Amino acid sequence: MRGYFGIGVEGISKAMNLGNLQRSAHAFGASFFFTVAPQIKQREVRLSDTSKAPDHLPTYSFASVAEIQLPRHCRLIGVELTDDAIDLPSFHHPTSAAYVLGPERGSLSPEMQARCDAIVKIPMRFCINVGVAGAIVMYDRMTVMGRFAPRPASSLGRPEEVPPHVHGAQVIRSQRPQKQG
Repeated sequence: MRGYFGIGVEGISKAMNLGNLQRSAHAFGASFFFTVAPQIKQREVRLSDTSKAPDHLPTYSFASVAEIQLPRHCRLIGVELTDDAIDLPSFHHPTSAAYVLGPERGSLSPEMQARCDAIVKIPMRFCINVGVAGAIVMYDRMTVMGRFAPRPASSLGRPEEVPPHVHGAQVIRSQRPQKQG
């Protein structure tokens, strides 16, 4: 997969949710993880993060939105249910991105939303668990940006084998001359 991504959360207050999101970030191959103004300490997360994600990916904690430091050219993408947010299935993921989710029983702060380059929403009726929402965003990124064969036309069909040159969801086929006769 080209590029990189990080994922984080603003104002998280439940250790189980933080551990779940960190474990998912580790499993989906995030390049880094971050918290902004967390209401818990990292050491409280041990029981819910069985993969010990902070041992395997850089983890940053920022005291405020103003303190956030991202790599050069990294786009900050907020995940929030707002009327003007882009539906996740229609969103073009940047090559270099950091996704940030809001706290339990809350939303991304106005300061965080203003800092974001884009806001996306998972099309659903109401908010879901922050760890689940983060996993959905990472899965969407992986399926769009990863090297997977296109889905088959029929519901029970098997996908074509992945050719050696796949970019995102588009298959780039080599132009070979057809054999005559």
